[in-house]
Amino acid sequence: MSTTNAPRPAAPARPDIRLIVTDLDGTLLDADGRVPRGLWPLLDELRRRGVVFSPASGRQYATLAHLFAGVDDGMVHIAENGAFVVRDGVELSSDPLDPAVSARVVKSVRQLVDEGVDAGVVVCGKRSAYTERADPAFLAEVGRYYRAHRLVDDATAVDDEIVKVAVFDFGPVERGAAPALAPFADTHQVVVSSEHWIDLMSPTADKGAAVRRLQRHLGIGPAQTMVFGDYLNDLGMLDAADWSYAMANAHPDVIRRARHLAPAHSDDGVVRTIRTLLGL
Repeated sequence: MSTTNAPRPAAPARPDIRLIVTDLDGTLLDADGRVPRGLWPLLDELRRRGVVFSPASGRQYATLAHLFAGVDDGMVHIAENGAFVVRDGVELSSDPLDPAVSARVVKSVRQLVDEGVDAGVVVCGKRSAYTERADPAFLAEVGRYYRAHRLVDDATAVDDEIVKVAVFDFGPVERGAAPALAPFADTHQVVVSSEHWIDLMSPTADKGAAVRRLQRHLGIGPAQTMVFGDYLNDLGMLDAADWSYAMANAHPDVIRRARHLAPAHSDDGVVRTIRTLLGL
């Protein structure tokens, strides 16, 4: 890694890239939250070259599968911030959360709401996401990231294998909901995934761990891995790749951590960078 804070430019030689992992929101998706049109033909070219493409997101598997429906042959979906990884409909790995811990988080958020914080909790299972809060504004935010979600009376008692608990705060999450989850940080992964979302997972679950397991599964290493990210939940996977890119719009900590800098997500940074580096 470069000894300076500024990301160094990509080397001119063509690396032997075998795995490309990209975050979605603020990274691959454009400013309107859409997959850039240039990605679709690029996926065909990558597949012909034997390069595995993997979206890695805090979103659930059902959402990722819908987003890439019809073009995801061989694609690896790293869902729920790395806690659930699926390829061609087959689970490659998962890192479930203790239901008792999930219940404690739900109760902590309930107390937070009672104190006046405008927040809601989403319990994320393998089959669906579950929430107790039913107002349209909150469900609209949930629906953006969780295509499969259900309203339940008691989110502490869902019948599913839980992989993550997410909290949405209509205000800045680092000042609102985050302090309520701080007591869990010593024993679990607690990551701020955007300005309004914070996620809690198993202590061994994150995007970086998922990428390393995937590398072992594919028989490749960091030198053959390209990763793109923009927010704090992407830090772990940046460390798993020699070709790690922060988007120009990324959080300052992500820019400091990555080896290289890509154009902003609003400027088609992921697709442009892949084409340039691989000479496509």
